[in-house]
Amino acid sequence: MTKKIGILGSGKVGEVLGDGFLAHGYPVMRGSREPAKLAAWKSGAKGDASIGTVAETAAWGDIIVLAVKGTGAEPAIAEAGAANLAGKLVIDTTNPIADTPPRNGALSYFTGANESLIGRLQAKVPQARFVKAWNSVGNAVMVNPRLGTTPSMFICGNDARAKQETTEILTQFGWEAVDVGGVELGHAVEALCILWCAPGFLHNDWVHAFKYLRP
Repeated sequence: MTKKIGILGSGKVGEVLGDGFLAHGYPVMRGSREPAKLAAWKSGAKGDASIGTVAETAAWGDIIVLAVKGTGAEPAIAEAGAANLAGKLVIDTTNPIADTPPRNGALSYFTGANESLIGRLQAKVPQARFVKAWNSVGNAVMVNPRLGTTPSMFICGNDARAKQETTEILTQFGWEAVDVGGVELGHAVEALCILWCAPGFLHNDWVHAFKYLRP
């Protein structure tokens, strides 16, 4: 049975991933504090699309995708409700980007050097199965990227089955998943966003991705 995908967030990342899941045959509900903002997306969506509140979406989805600003990640998880997230795979696309402009092309994070946003989220809802993914690339190439080769997506999380489910989805979406470990690696995976953005700020190059090479 095809699993239902609940996407928390009304921004571009949620839109792109929502459309991607619909294109791959998944039912999708997008959740927002103001669901009416998503009415146009629903009316134009191609597939089994619906909208609701954050809590409704978290309760409805078999798999949850967190697609909000980093500063809104903890409030969104609180609004979703621990009971609605318990036992579910939560794919965390967020980065802890501070509300300050980049300095010489370098983003600032609101987390400490050995702290991660996914670690905070996992601690808040230990019953959920968080996996970090899609945080180290722009929305233009999140779904079926055409980059001349299969790009790599570094993922981390504590639950092996959740990472396997995420790997299967990433493969469907044209990615090679690279599992680097538990949430303790969250700060390293989240730091990739800073590196990914650097060519964008320096050369206005926002269409690229990382590739993990091995013999």
